[in-house]
Amino acid sequence: MHQLEEEVIQKVLAKALSRGGEFAEAFYEQTHSTSISFNEQKVKGVSGGISEGIGIRVIAGERTGYAYSDDLTPTALLEAAAVAAHVAAGPLRVSSTTFRERTRTANTTLGMPVANIDSSKKVELLHRADEAARSQDGRIREVSCTYGEIVRHICIMNSEGLWSESADDLFRMSIAVVVVDGGRRESGMEFLGGRFGFDYFDSHTPEEAAKGAVLQAVTKLKAIPAPAGQFPVVINAGWGGVLVHEGVGHGLEGDFNRKGTSIYSGMRGQQVASSLVTIIDDGTVPNGRGSLSIDDEGTPMQKTLLIEDGILGGFLYDKINANLDGVDSTGNGRRESYRHIPYPRMSNTYISGGVDAPEDLIRSVQKGIFAKTLGGGQVDIVSGNFVFEISEGYLIEEGRVSTPVRGANLIGNGPEAMRKVIGVGKDLAIEKRVGSCGKEGQYVPVGVGQPTILISDMTIGGTDWPG
Repeated sequence: MHQLEEEVIQKVLAKALSRGGEFAEAFYEQTHSTSISFNEQKVKGVSGGISEGIGIRVIAGERTGYAYSDDLTPTALLEAAAVAAHVAAGPLRVSSTTFRERTRTANTTLGMPVANIDSSKKVELLHRADEAARSQDGRIREVSCTYGEIVRHICIMNSEGLWSESADDLFRMSIAVVVVDGGRRESGMEFLGGRFGFDYFDSHTPEEAAKGAVLQAVTKLKAIPAPAGQFPVVINAGWGGVLVHEGVGHGLEGDFNRKGTSIYSGMRGQQVASSLVTIIDDGTVPNGRGSLSIDDEGTPMQKTLLIEDGILGGFLYDKINANLDGVDSTGNGRRESYRHIPYPRMSNTYISGGVDAPEDLIRSVQKGIFAKTLGGGQVDIVSGNFVFEISEGYLIEEGRVSTPVRGANLIGNGPEAMRKVIGVGKDLAIEKRVGSCGKEGQYVPVGVGQPTILISDMTIGGTDWPG
């Protein structure tokens, strides 16, 4: 990590405020990344890199000035600060910053930081996954595995006297397979990873993940065309929470609500979901993809209750939107890198666990759909309207999961779907392996989660019910 000189940062912040800005910040970031691809039973590529730079932000009312530099010399940083300062149109002024005691934090891992592990050990994981997948079924035609990691150090220094440093790491491994049977070709995919140490792989093995990917693909070979119409839908625990993230969570971000562009604007204290639904955003979930000790403005991440028993309680805030709304930041100011300004963003967003046994929810459905795994989707953040692919789904007939289906789409509206929740399982699971959220062209890692939930009726795009 670059040695940041306090005197230089003081001068940079003074230059940033010299035209009358109210608040100035310097955000330093250094990342080390590694990527390994493995297919056709051999390593196809290994890449890595280091990125380092500082972003300078100035706030004046609702206006933000931003400039960044990957040249960390004092001259370059002062030039960036001068550019950012132009957002403020006030008189020239002199200011100085006295930093409080510096704080240093790091995300907890299970023991062995991934950055300390030789690449040969990571390649070995990919070999093991490939061999395990190919041994599962003679219809396997393709296996592709990847491993990627990023180790990140940040330091936030601002005109309020904050000097806060943090470090975190994140890794992910994917196993994708293709099976062919006659004229049918299907795929399956599984993931491993999260904010863990390398000893994570002792209990989450590549072999088990490979077996899961193959089972998913082989099951799809037996799938029939999905039915179309309005049906009760049971959505699986864990990754199923992506529906809440996309269809509800974005609408609870503070900037959309302050500007009145969210469907939830002005609805604090009102019933916006079933009384069975409680939604939380929690940046302190152990090892969660969206968990950090501090956000990208230096605010400690926290657990924020958004909807309780169906009642809208609050929103997610960064510093600027919190100040404009007269509230405190919730620790949700996040950015993709030093090249970007922060926005209110989710961390780990989930529906709290209920009291129902998952099997009882399925047993209560005579004719419906079990969405085991959701795939890609499209969402209108303003309205909450969505279309999600059900990448692995099944018919529910007379209270039991039966035939797998293909080509199913889940069509609906996030807030409306939450009002139709009639059952919430006690099996809360938070997905820590995979999840990335886009906003304003920026992408950050996030976690999603939920228990098994039952929605009274949703629109399924497909064909006729079989038989």
